[in-house]
Amino acid sequence: MPDRTTTFSELVGEHLIEIGAGRPRTVNTNGHDLPILRVADVLDGRVEYGLQAHASNHDVQGEGSKVSRPGDIVLTTKGTVGRVALMPPDGPAFAYSPQLCFFRPAANGPLRSRFLYYWFKSAEFWIQANALKGQTDMADFLSLGDLQRMRIGIPSVDRQDAVVGVLGALDDKIAVNDRIATTGEALLRANYEALADGGELIAIGEIGSLIRDSSRPSDLADDEPYIGLEHMPRRSVWLDRWGSSAGVISQKTRFAIGDILFGKLRPYFHKVGLAQVSGVCSTDIMVIRPSSPNYLPWLLMALSSDEVVAHATARSDGTRMPRTRWSDLADFRVPWAKSSVVQRYTDLAHPLIKRVQYGLAESHRLAQLRDTLLPKLMSGRLLVKDAEKAVEEAI
Repeated sequence: MPDRTTTFSELVGEHLIEIGAGRPRTVNTNGHDLPILRVADVLDGRVEYGLQAHASNHDVQGEGSKVSRPGDIVLTTKGTVGRVALMPPDGPAFAYSPQLCFFRPAANGPLRSRFLYYWFKSAEFWIQANALKGQTDMADFLSLGDLQRMRIGIPSVDRQDAVVGVLGALDDKIAVNDRIATTGEALLRANYEALADGGELIAIGEIGSLIRDSSRPSDLADDEPYIGLEHMPRRSVWLDRWGSSAGVISQKTRFAIGDILFGKLRPYFHKVGLAQVSGVCSTDIMVIRPSSPNYLPWLLMALSSDEVVAHATARSDGTRMPRTRWSDLADFRVPWAKSSVVQRYTDLAHPLIKRVQYGLAESHRLAQLRDTLLPKLMSGRLLVKDAEKAVEEAI
């Protein structure tokens, strides 16, 4: 049971938390405009650093409340309402956009930042949010006033720390796997660039082909994995998120494990990645399959390179919704090497890819466990010691 039930407005009045919305203008620090953090950059649990940041969080302390700080909880409040992330201690600094609200608990106050982060995933938040977000005829929206009127049950600090310890252990392990994936991609990229420096070129269409395997909604099982552009991270080849095909109402394209997915709508978002599961995807995504399994790592690095994405962007049709075409990609020539060099790269890359895929599969399983435990822990229906046992068995 909570020690206290109150509103965010009361917490603000007692100087126990700072709450604010972003601003529609940039923030200048040390002669540079900070990049603006937008709704699309806030994923479920993390912030996507697809922007170029000029300063760390430590360099901009005192620059104003609208600038991100370590420990801020960031909530999306317009359009896609309810995605939440916790700003890390060592990440770059951002200016918040108007479609985001931030929550900044006082350092020595009764509310732990990480507990509040998990609270935004709980039923107590979502019951209130669902009642408020559809009040306008426009897109879903939570105003700053709506958020300040929300009620929150605050348990003791000891209870908060215990809950955070359980759920945080799972998220910390997921974060370790994320770092392994980031390092793995960097190693794949560095070795590809080193081996592809011989001057030889090959058309993408000679080492990969477009898959046109369409499925109607009636052909899909409800639990079949579905990947839309919203599930694909920017500038990362690891596709570790997907949804369900339940509710799909239009034709989709089938893909298999090991296929490469290339976001053809607004290709400058740089969404190119390796499928970890088989399923269906949006028709705004091209499914590309290597012509030989040995070509997979090389083709993956080529398609996700800055040069290929820049070419796809330059050849896109449309002003507001530019799309690229397979014919433009297929004819584009990328670095190549003799067969023994490609084989050497494949032999190096496959163990790295397998290790990352193992970590991503583990993270998916741990996230499911976290999402099962979270509502029970936050409501008090599950004892911490019982949750700790489940986590110990999983990790």
